[in-house]
Amino acid sequence: MKKIILSPSIMCADLVNLEQSIRKLEQNGLEKLHIDVIDGNFSPSMPLGIETIKRMREVTNMDFDVHIMSTNNEYFIGEMINIGVQGITFHHETSLHTDRHIKLIKDSGAKAAVALNPATPISVLDYSLESLDMVCLMLINPGFATNKGEKQVPYAGRKISDLKEKITSQSLHTSIQVDGRVSLSSIPELVKYGADDLVLGSTSLFIKENSIEHNKQAVLDAIKQGQL
Repeated sequence: MKKIILSPSIMCADLVNLEQSIRKLEQNGLEKLHIDVIDGNFSPSMPLGIETIKRMREVTNMDFDVHIMSTNNEYFIGEMINIGVQGITFHHETSLHTDRHIKLIKDSGAKAAVALNPATPISVLDYSLESLDMVCLMLINPGFATNKGEKQVPYAGRKISDLKEKITSQSLHTSIQVDGRVSLSSIPELVKYGADDLVLGSTSLFIKENSIEHNKQAVLDAIKQGQL
């Protein structure tokens, strides 16, 4: 059984006390940070700037899983490589040169991933899937996390399952990351369909009423339900 990776979305933490938020995650045994880099054009949001990510790199050894949401992928890929991140995800929808971007990332020693918006078919990866370490499936429209009323797309499970089937049929080991309303209630089904990397935000690891320790255990319990 493939290990399920927990990827806390740092933009859902306390951004005023960012280092303290990172320390809490470290203390609870979390090893990876999911960091959204949004240019304000791809979507109307800009939670973290490049200089902030540089400072974050100086205060923690956690793996940085950077999700670029931009109309200029190559610029941000270069900036993230310079910072020294462990994984870079860029969107298919804004990439004219997918293969080039994958090569830039992998040549730096980082893991390469492509993100797909909810309505983007997985067939766009037919010729690049074998080169990818991970595919990030957006289950809501990316960059609109403040729209609390937005729900996961109804075809989320089918899309995960279809991607899992494609990966298995090619004997690949590509991870399937899911991002967007990955909640305690939805995690069992997402895992059941084949997701093995969960981007955790305000409906799971960062539920404000509870501690990180409490929320992490609830996430682990939800994962177990999906693995039964």
